[in-house]
Amino acid sequence: MTQGTLTSDDIFQCTQCGECCTGFGGNYMTPEDVDRIAAFVGVSRERFLEDYCQMVDGLPVIAVGEDGRCVFFRGNCTIHEVKPRMCRAWPFIDAVARVPSNWELMAGACPGIQTGFPLEEVRRIVRLEIDKLDKARNEKGSISPHLRGQKA
Repeated sequence: MTQGTLTSDDIFQCTQCGECCTGFGGNYMTPEDVDRIAAFVGVSRERFLEDYCQMVDGLPVIAVGEDGRCVFFRGNCTIHEVKPRMCRAWPFIDAVARVPSNWELMAGACPGIQTGFPLEEVRRIVRLEIDKLDKARNEKGSISPHLRGQKA
């Protein structure tokens, strides 16, 4: 393949292993994420924040359960339809767009990440995927105007 012809499918194929749901990932949520997930699981916003989140630097992140995985992981993601940006983006995350060598590091924990590609190609693909995700979310109005442009 020539440079610029690689796609996201060439460098990542999800194996549904759940490794991306393991450990504290700093998965900050927008107010819309909180409202959407709370409604999806059938609890009030306040109950959701109390029962399913940890506060970090004054912002809610999804809590980790006793098994070390996201509280919504039970063999697979139970909130897949409404999961937050970072979950939806994985592994096409801002940290890789900034420092593409992070892709190689992440591959050690994620069997779906393929390595051996030029890092600038990885960066290009990651940026394209981030842009597609943000455009789709912005069009749906699921990101507050004051949070647009912020990275998870």
